[in-house]
Amino acid sequence: MKRNQLKLFPLASLLMIFVALILTSCSTTNKINTTFNKAEAFKQGFSGLAVYDPSENKMIYERYSNKYFTPASNIKLLTFYAGLKILGDSIPALKYAAKNDSLIFWGTGDPSFLYPDLPESMVYQFLKNSKEKLYYLPPVFTEAHFGPGWAWDDYNSYYSVERSVFPIYGNYVKFDFIPGLDIPKISPSFFKDNLVIEPDASPGIIRDPAANVFRHKTFIGKEGFTQIVPFKYSPELFVELLADTLKKPVEIIRQKTEGFSDTKTLYSLPADRLYKTMLQQSDNFIAEQILFMVSGKISDTLKTDLAIDHIKQNFLKDLPDEPFWVDGSGLSRYNLVTPRSMVKLLEKIIREVPQERLFTLMAAGGKSGTIKNSYVADQPYIFAKTGTLRNNHSLSGYLRARSGKVLIFSFMNSNYTVPSSEIIKQMELILRKIYAKY
Repeated sequence: MKRNQLKLFPLASLLMIFVALILTSCSTTNKINTTFNKAEAFKQGFSGLAVYDPSENKMIYERYSNKYFTPASNIKLLTFYAGLKILGDSIPALKYAAKNDSLIFWGTGDPSFLYPDLPESMVYQFLKNSKEKLYYLPPVFTEAHFGPGWAWDDYNSYYSVERSVFPIYGNYVKFDFIPGLDIPKISPSFFKDNLVIEPDASPGIIRDPAANVFRHKTFIGKEGFTQIVPFKYSPELFVELLADTLKKPVEIIRQKTEGFSDTKTLYSLPADRLYKTMLQQSDNFIAEQILFMVSGKISDTLKTDLAIDHIKQNFLKDLPDEPFWVDGSGLSRYNLVTPRSMVKLLEKIIREVPQERLFTLMAAGGKSGTIKNSYVADQPYIFAKTGTLRNNHSLSGYLRARSGKVLIFSFMNSNYTVPSSEIIKQMELILRKIYAKY
């Protein structure tokens, strides 16, 4: 072989490799487009997808990535980022001041106190073992117990507990229906006298909209079940519940917190413990309370708007499209986000949180959380957050391709009329194609 042929051969090889990569990329894009165009599940709704390769700093697939969708619980990724930027490693549980023989305390928004889905925090033992008289000071709280744009008739549903300054027991009552027992087992038992048996009541528990009266008919089923019903929150109820739990008196006082010069903060749980439950189980209650805690850190008021405005102004101005963000959980249909902005947010998160830690917090396909039964593989390749409201379903997160490369994606669907399971089936086909080709 001649010398100039030796020089040309590597160049030709590189050109062939480059052409092959281009053809592979085009082939994958065509296959994805074909799935979108042919799948019945996508035909009546509106779907968008953005897939980004952070190692090459480029989008490798886009479909309506600049259009706004109802993100549902994908909003929790914004809430997660807010917590990362403001709260630090540990959650502030309460603030307190000792004055003579009194311990005066008030809430920070921490959701963990006696919440069954979280480990026991330090708050119970702190209050139980206190030698001083306990006085609860309710801070000024102007928020509605429900967020803007929430469905009012969801008040009886487990996913719609009321927001509050100092939650207790997750702000809900658990009813365990057991075959052979006429009435359910109630936790906390404090509410046992609030149960009303009505022969004509609907199956299960129905709470009065404005009061803690829980109505049901005598249980005669052969299979047991559990129902979680939010209770109607008030500072007075909080104090009663707390006193009943601690088996010691607790009183309410009205005073400005600024009057205490020696205020201290008690911390409860590692922040990651909240984030993991929120992201994997899509816990709305924790999400809403995180924004309260963020607001309490940056101001003296627990107010969702303060937290959202602060995060948007200081940390999210570089998103391609401004998010319309109104609550912590995504229950509101006022929320709107584009897939490409969600991808940018996820890029910011993975730049700040080590991948190993981050992937343990996210739901993993076929393994954990809300995608335990979908995106199944021998080794998880999807680490993401779901978001579902009626006629809306989204999935945004990280895709670890067959090559080991980590891609960032946001797949959003709105206004479809088929069952969400059909949408998810087609989403899985598309994401699997991307997994196989990159």
